[in-house]
Formats: sequence, structure tokens, C-alpha cells
Amino acid sequence: MASFDFTNFPRAGFIRRFASWVYDVLLSIAIFMIAAYLGIGILIGLDSLIDFNSLSNYAFIRIDADINWKESHVIYQLAFLTWSIAWVSYFFIFFWAKSGQTLGMKAWRLRLQNQDGSLITKATGLKRLIPTLLGLGNFWLLFDRKNKLSLQDKITHTEVVILSLEANRGRL
Repeated sequence: MASFDFTNFPRAGFIRRFASWVYDVLLSIAIFMIAAYLGIGILIGLDSLIDFNSLSNYAFIRIDADINWKESHVIYQLAFLTWSIAWVSYFFIFFWAKSGQTLGMKAWRLRLQNQDGSLITKATGLKRLIPTLLGLGNFWLLFDRKNKLSLQDKITHTEVVILSLEANRGRL
């Protein structure tokens, strides 16, 4: 496999990033759903193993922890949502740090990297998630057409470049 100097590829604009985002949103929904089903299974398993109501006899506050999915307790809702979002976040961070490309980015020949061409770290990937705002940070590109840097790129000193067909082949 040929070695490439990733500093010489052009930065990606809004349209290409948006197309990649559409692919990744579909994957994110699937990951969220799978994580949700696993999370529900874990919560049901914990609910059947631990009798929270008998534990509340020793506490000042009664805990009604039976799972009613239509009117579930806020703790269940937060745990469920946090669990599912964590798995979607892990998907992005893992692929960004491993190859610089999610599956959507691979399809559109995009690569996330530091501005020196190196792969980002998992910590940088985590820092990118908040300003990304579910992809809304890319709308900054409509105002910064010259530099082609999104909000999350500016904050984390990263860039998304367009790879050549040869450079994109066999990655991921």
C-alpha cells in the first residue's frame, strides 16, 4: 500500500460533508436502536434481579423502581438515553481515531485529520462531538468558504480533506 502525504489534499466543502453526514446519521440511528435494545435488556435484567422496593424499607424515601415504559422513572430514562448516546459517540470517536473516516466519510472520500495530516486522538474526537451539535457545526462552512473549516474544526484545530480515489482505497 502506498504511503500518502495527507497534508496536500484539499479541504472538503459543505455539500460533500453534508452528504457524508446523511450516511452517518442513518448509521447512528441504527447504532442507537441496537444500543437501546441492549440497554432495555440490561435494565429489565437488573429490575428482575434487584428488588428496589425491598431495599427502600431501609431508606427514608420509598423507591418505586418497577419499569413502566410509558411512564418510566427519570433515572431509567436518563440511563437509557446516556447509554445509547454513548454508543453512538463511541462509533464516531473510534473510527475518527482509527482511520480518520466513518463509513459515510469513506463513501464520500473524506478524512478527518489534524492540520498536520496526522490522525486525531480519541481525546480530540471527544472534544469534537460537542461543537459538532449533531452536524450543525458544519453550517459554519457556509460563512467560512475560504478556509473551509467548520466550527468543530476551528475549536479542535482539525480539518476534513477530500482524498483521491487511490488514497481512499483500502482504508477503514
